[in-house]
Amino acid sequence: MNLLLNLDVGFTSISTMYLNATLLFFFVCFLIWRYIKEMKVVKIIMDSSEEFHRFEDLILSKLHESELELERYKNELTIQFSEDRDQHLAWIHEVKTPLTALKLMIEDLPIETRKPLELEWLRIHLLLDQTLHTLRLRSIEQDTVLDKVSLYPIVLKEIKELQSWCFAKNLAIDVDDIEISVLTDQKWLSFIIRQILSNAVKYSHKGDTITIYVTKDEEGHQKLHIQDTGEGIDSADLPRIFHKSFTGSTGRKQSASTGMGLYLAHNSAKKLGIVIDVHSTINDGSTFTLTFPIANEFVKTISK
Repeated sequence: MNLLLNLDVGFTSISTMYLNATLLFFFVCFLIWRYIKEMKVVKIIMDSSEEFHRFEDLILSKLHESELELERYKNELTIQFSEDRDQHLAWIHEVKTPLTALKLMIEDLPIETRKPLELEWLRIHLLLDQTLHTLRLRSIEQDTVLDKVSLYPIVLKEIKELQSWCFAKNLAIDVDDIEISVLTDQKWLSFIIRQILSNAVKYSHKGDTITIYVTKDEEGHQKLHIQDTGEGIDSADLPRIFHKSFTGSTGRKQSASTGMGLYLAHNSAKKLGIVIDVHSTINDGSTFTLTFPIANEFVKTISK
């Protein structure tokens, strides 16, 4: 506007000054009005800010109380779980005493009476063993002794444990040369083999043969294979056989199936750095493979 007025010779400099003074006056009035108006808002915000801080302190106090309450509740649950676990462990150990006495009494019976009773005794023993290791699995780190152990005596012991069951189903177990040593925990490895071997016995047909053998891959991993020629596992069930309580289409045919054996074996093996793979075809049997870590991989697994 000043440029246009200066270019127009009809306007004098006084008119330009008057226009600028008028615009400046109204601009100052506008600033004063906006200042008064905005300060009212600022005052309201400042007043509410003090109330907000008090409200914030109250919320933080309540959150802290809730945190302490949750921590107390968590501690109570932990103590309760520990007590329940100890009670269950004590109960299992108490039951083992009469169960051992019952085993001795069964052995004194005539062979015709003894065989069916031995089979039922074995089922009770395996269920108790599963329950015991389920409770111990959470604290497996406290119950692990790492050492070089030989596979042959471990496998042989587990076969003898299932001897009465194998006789009842007329099963043969063919053990190839498995005189190798692996770095692991002997007790937990026995439990893993027991679960897989009992599964092989359970789902084998009468007169079948279970084969146990070892191989070694190019990287130096020792592999233990447990192969049966039983019912096999449906391909749709294979991805879930290690899930908790999963019995699958084959397991539903047998009321004794709990779906816990392979779950416990898989989780125990995972803690020890052992990889369990399974290859199976329906009606052609299954092959479970335990791949043991080599020394440096085992150290990495434990360090994690």
